[in-house]
Amino acid sequence: MTATTPDGTAGAAGAAQTTGRTPKATGRTPGSAGKVTIVGAGPGAADLLTFRAARAIAEADIVVWAASLVREEVLEHAREDAQILDSASMSLEDVIAVYERAAREGLRVARVHSGDPALWGGTQEQVDRCAELGVEVEIVPGVSSFSAVAAIAGRELTIPEVAQSVILTRLGGGKTPMPPGEEVREFARHGTTMAVFLSAARSGQLAVELLEGGYPTDTPVVIAHQATWPEELVLRCTVGTLEETVKEHRLWKHTLFLVGPALSASGTRSHLYHPGHFHGHRRARPEARRALRAAREAAGRG
Repeated sequence: MTATTPDGTAGAAGAAQTTGRTPKATGRTPGSAGKVTIVGAGPGAADLLTFRAARAIAEADIVVWAASLVREEVLEHAREDAQILDSASMSLEDVIAVYERAAREGLRVARVHSGDPALWGGTQEQVDRCAELGVEVEIVPGVSSFSAVAAIAGRELTIPEVAQSVILTRLGGGKTPMPPGEEVREFARHGTTMAVFLSAARSGQLAVELLEGGYPTDTPVVIAHQATWPEELVLRCTVGTLEETVKEHRLWKHTLFLVGPALSASGTRSHLYHPGHFHGHRRARPEARRALRAAREAAGRG
């Protein structure tokens, strides 16, 4: 790889890294608006990339990817002549320079993020800037790490009669301030399933806020480090042992916490597939319908 500036010109060492390949003619009209596709690459494993995401990468003249967060196998979908830029060394201004070039030259850019662009991806600021530039934007969703970790753990996060909500959040006190009322302790008062991102470096504070919010010390926790990567580490503990578990394994980044009673609950049943439940594609069985109604009434009285 050779060092170039994001606008494609030769640059000094320390500039964004690229393959040095020049985008070939694509049949698009020079000076047209171009297009930026913000791609969710999932939690790590290249085979969790969606078909739409793979197609966006394959069609791109320029691929900007987070090398520290996305596995290199994802680039196998890129064209041989595509320019590859590692966003690890790029500021937002550097990325916008790529989008400005796309606008001038009518190029397609795939901006490849880890996980899902809807969550902690710096997505909106890019979309807003593209709107100012008149560049078309498409967002391709990706598999979020919280759902990947649930799958690895073999758990559903919404268990009937136990937890029917999932709270996605992070611990306050980091680089980006939390809005008032969004502290972990406030969300913990709901007692439902929580997925806590970007918080391993302050595991002691996390444990304290979970307990202050009302989770019992024996509430189950799943800790996942680099989920779906070859280095994947998945640990099970409780809120009471969360801090010591994190410190024992020296986890401080690329780590997600799932918290809540749904992680160990069993013995409940969804009404969706109950023979007494009906919908547009299935009739209810009369006896099962009466039994289901009676069970609901009894639960209501209880």
